[in-house]
Amino acid sequence: MKKIALAAALSVSASTAFAGNMAAPIMEAPIIVEEAQAASSSSNVIVPLLILAVLAAALS
Repeated sequence: MKKIALAAALSVSASTAFAGNMAAPIMEAPIIVEEAQAASSSSNVIVPLLILAVLAAALS
């Protein structure tokens, strides 16, 4: 029984000895998301017109 308790105490103390790391933490660069600017108002009309054209072709 004493050997089991001694083995348990040594295993607990050995696991905490390796818990840390001496190397400096690696910090990743922040991600910067740049907003896209709207080219013109006519580009906002093209996508719905293409969708309508595809639907009209599918229905005919």
